[in-house]
Amino acid sequence: MKHVLTSLFFIAVFFSAFAQNSSYWQQEADYKMNVDVDVKNFQYKGTQELKYTNNSPDTLNKVFYHLYFNAFQPGSEMDVRSRTIADPDSRVMDRISKLSPSEIGYIKPTLFTQNGVAANYTIKGTVMQVLLNKPILPGESTVFNMNWDAQVPLQIRRSGRDSSEGVALTMTQWYPKIAEYDFEGWHADPYIAREFYSVWGDYDVTITIDADYTIGGTGYLQNPAEVGHGYTLPGQKWMKPKKGKYTWRFLAPDVHDFAWAADDEYIHDTYPGPNGVTLHFFYKNDPEIAENWKNLQPKTAALMEFFNEQIGEYPYEQYSVIQGGDGGMEYAMSTMITGKREFGSLVGVTAHELAHSWFQFVLATNESKHEWMDEGFTSYISDEAMNYVMEENKPNPHAGSYRSYFYMATSGAEQPLSTHADRYASNRSYGINAYSKGSVFITQLGYVIGPENLAKTLKRYYSDFKFKHPTPNDFIRTAEKVSGFELDWYLTDWTQTTNTIDYGIKAVESEGESTKITLERIGLMPMPIDLYVTYEDGSQELFYIPLRMMWGEKPNPFTDLNRTVLADWAWAYPTYTFEIKNGKKVKNMMIDATRRMADINPENNLWEVK
Repeated sequence: MKHVLTSLFFIAVFFSAFAQNSSYWQQEADYKMNVDVDVKNFQYKGTQELKYTNNSPDTLNKVFYHLYFNAFQPGSEMDVRSRTIADPDSRVMDRISKLSPSEIGYIKPTLFTQNGVAANYTIKGTVMQVLLNKPILPGESTVFNMNWDAQVPLQIRRSGRDSSEGVALTMTQWYPKIAEYDFEGWHADPYIAREFYSVWGDYDVTITIDADYTIGGTGYLQNPAEVGHGYTLPGQKWMKPKKGKYTWRFLAPDVHDFAWAADDEYIHDTYPGPNGVTLHFFYKNDPEIAENWKNLQPKTAALMEFFNEQIGEYPYEQYSVIQGGDGGMEYAMSTMITGKREFGSLVGVTAHELAHSWFQFVLATNESKHEWMDEGFTSYISDEAMNYVMEENKPNPHAGSYRSYFYMATSGAEQPLSTHADRYASNRSYGINAYSKGSVFITQLGYVIGPENLAKTLKRYYSDFKFKHPTPNDFIRTAEKVSGFELDWYLTDWTQTTNTIDYGIKAVESEGESTKITLERIGLMPMPIDLYVTYEDGSQELFYIPLRMMWGEKPNPFTDLNRTVLADWAWAYPTYTFEIKNGKKVKNMMIDATRRMADINPENNLWEVK
């Protein structure tokens, strides 16, 4: 086992200096679950034993659970929001409102106890509140037991049965899941559309299902010789499925979710990944997709190797790519993706969802409040990976993210990145912010502190905060420690406002042997400036103007290009003037020729002799 976190509390205290404050802590939830699935009516019964450890300094008098499947009922918050938002998700639209009683989803608790004594609970939509019989004191643990009945909804969003590609069961958000409690309190958000935030712990999950169904998902299968289905190791003997049911047992240490999928037509392939990781692939027995899914396997290994090198080593022993769901969605040690795609699209969605294993399933941000930290960081690194693994050779693999951001920033409809994931006025606004503006945050940070410092920042961020719940401040403080810069201004303006960047070349005047250049700041967001100058003799020079509030200078990003470092520019000054006195005549000049600075008006960034 590459990483077994035997004491989350000890680790949290030991690494407290790297967290939000000097007394960092996080809760722990260890699950034991048993479910018995009836594949004829898509209903199942479950039992759950949850050992909950309160590592907080607070006394807890209540707890909350998520009952996600309750969202798939007519009149739910997810249903009504989908039918009233300006631009409904095409996968959802009004489909929930049309579900019949046999097609809806539900999780109905039938028993709940704390340390063997029944406790009172109230259910409202997808959230259950439990009033505890006995408060959980700081440092104490308690045991909750729950029995529940459930029905798997017709597949609409992420979870469900009978997907459009014929997958029988995509079991995500399928069990009563305790809500996260952190330094900000409880996070018992209703399941309306988007993101998740969960408690770290160990999972012991037993699933009983018809014998001809193959299961793939989170965790390590404990009884491969009993179930077979492609899990049997060399030398093990397995009898072909008989009528009746098989019981599968999975253990998943140090995760904050558990997902699985099952189908009676799955092909199950394995492929060796880097550092001894086994890659599993589950896809329908369909000749039209088989070749793409076979070719996907070495690409997935190459993607994992890229992420290991760029961020840090994947900490588990397996990862599963599973055909299921409604597009692509990441889970612990696995992803659910639709499988009938062109090869490039199949690799692309796998790259993105696999990257989430680092940015969300090891670095577990509160993606309801900071959705850009998982989606944006993932978009950034998966674009880098695709450019490398698929040999796309794009000069800027993030150009699409910049284009989307520019559209939103100039639309008049932009909302700050600090907006809660469920509170965006439109799905488009959410998507561009979370994925595109979040990706630009990282790419542009490389412009600010230099690409080498950015690479070091990503690795240190992973090293310092893996298996924790890092915040935006944790990331920017890591970047400050690596670069030596002050960067609070960057985090504030980019994530908490809709201030834009707009710098321009205001005037160029030739006076004998010198050239006087005046630049202007038009937008409200400050930035350092790289000004690239080409002279009439064909030579080039880079003039670097540090931002005063940064208190630092980035290394020259192009060592083969002469760079002159000028006096810093204080934000409050709308203009900046300097002279070139080398006697050369200027042919043209451009602010940020790399196009990594997200300047919303590139037209005033270029000047040339007319």
